Amino acid sequence: MYDILIIGGGINGAGIARDAAGRGLKVLLCEKDDLASHTSSASTKLIHGGLRYLEHYDFSLVRKALMEREVLLRAAPHIIWPLRFVLPHHKELRPSWLIRLGLFLYDHLGGRKLLPATKTLSRQNSNVFAPLQDKFSKGFEYSDCWVEDARLVVLNAMDAAERGATVLTQTECTQLDTTNGTWRARLRRADGSETQIEAKTVINAAGPWVDQVAARSGIKTNAPQVRLVKGSHIIVPKMFDDERCFIFQAGDGRVIFAIPYEDGRLTLIGTTDLPFDQDLDAVKASQDEIEYLCEVSNTYFKKSIKPDDVVSTYSGVRPLFDDQAEDASSVTRDYALKLQKTNDAPILSVIGGKITTYRKLAEDALKHLSETFPTAQMRWTETAPLPGGDIDDADFTAFASKCAEQYPWLKSEMRDRLARTYGTRIGIVLKDAKQASDLGHDYGGGLTQKEVDYLIANEFARTADDILFRRTKLGLHLSSTEQNTLKYWFSNASIADTKAPETRSEGTQS
Repeated sequence: MYDILIIGGGINGAGIARDAAGRGLKVLLCEKDDLASHTSSASTKLIHGGLRYLEHYDFSLVRKALMEREVLLRAAPHIIWPLRFVLPHHKELRPSWLIRLGLFLYDHLGGRKLLPATKTLSRQNSNVFAPLQDKFSKGFEYSDCWVEDARLVVLNAMDAAERGATVLTQTECTQLDTTNGTWRARLRRADGSETQIEAKTVINAAGPWVDQVAARSGIKTNAPQVRLVKGSHIIVPKMFDDERCFIFQAGDGRVIFAIPYEDGRLTLIGTTDLPFDQDLDAVKASQDEIEYLCEVSNTYFKKSIKPDDVVSTYSGVRPLFDDQAEDASSVTRDYALKLQKTNDAPILSVIGGKITTYRKLAEDALKHLSETFPTAQMRWTETAPLPGGDIDDADFTAFASKCAEQYPWLKSEMRDRLARTYGTRIGIVLKDAKQASDLGHDYGGGLTQKEVDYLIANEFARTADDILFRRTKLGLHLSSTEQNTLKYWFSNASIADTKAPETRSEGTQS
């Protein structure tokens, strides 16, 4: 019997699995698709406090997120790193004194230590205004962090598995019922085979599907109140040369980010906020959203873009806690945890949350279960690095230099990508390779068979898309022919014979 069954392999489910396994609990996490295959890989890729939430007086959320920003930066400096954001002042929207006051609070609410403070910019003293229209002559520069969001999920799941959890992807929980205070769950794999497990408690971290899972468990009348909001992003050719990002005020009160993407080769622009009531398995950016993001961009940049310029889009549905706010953009991004019981069997539903605060959410979730697991209350994740994140002093630059010395035979672009992607586990990826030919077939973009094998054996990858769009973003750069070569390999490979993480941890069931 498991202590906890976690349904949902997004950031919240993976974070809770990691924390619980580290406290000695027997954990099973199941995800009907791939890890981070929905909302958690469709973020704006930021670890941030949420500057705009100050306008809604959500000081508690901003403070919590800002404090977590530095905790996560230390835990995974390979996939999380500092960014500077430039906020041009739009005279017709918010007064400059209000923005400066908000940034003062932003600098001081969370006990900032690692990141530089805000400063005021003008066109006369900064070249950052070069890509902007001439009417923007003043602005502000502040700090936040970038995150490879899907990799953050995967690293939490990896750590959970290495601490004894069972992690099953491509496995859907199709039935939940209780008997004598115990949950019985039926799990269906992608091949149609089924198994039944028992658990003392269930954590419903199914994201946009949280209400559906709650209803499946027999909780209907008191199902969590969830407000589904879709956010879409567009990816366009490089809009500017600066390493800094831009945050723009839109006329409707939203803020839109324009961020150098994939080593500056592209620009990521987003996001939107729209109510959503359609098929959760078919979420995509609408033409109206694409045009809206182009329009906001064209309000600020000299270089105009149109929908035909868009290289790619992605969308996700956020399961926000319904606080009855009139506007979707105003709905709180804080999380809510709802503990209920069916026939004395506890089930905890997770609603909302930001990727930045997932670790605190996991701690709070286990605090809610303290009555069920009174001996598992020691918190530990605040100072523990994620896999590959045990880099001395969280100094990625020094680490990258060591990688250059250790692997001089690797092309610099490939070496830098591997260091960024895997951190200190780059040595496990490369194993005993001494030259490029030892890495096996190159599928394009430096993706070799050695890396593919590692991702299958250690990071739960089961399809080509798992690798091309979540474990990496190489799908944005490989040609269709190169992608099809990898897909063909997967269609002929016997993945079941590969030593996958979940097969190593099956011993957690008793």
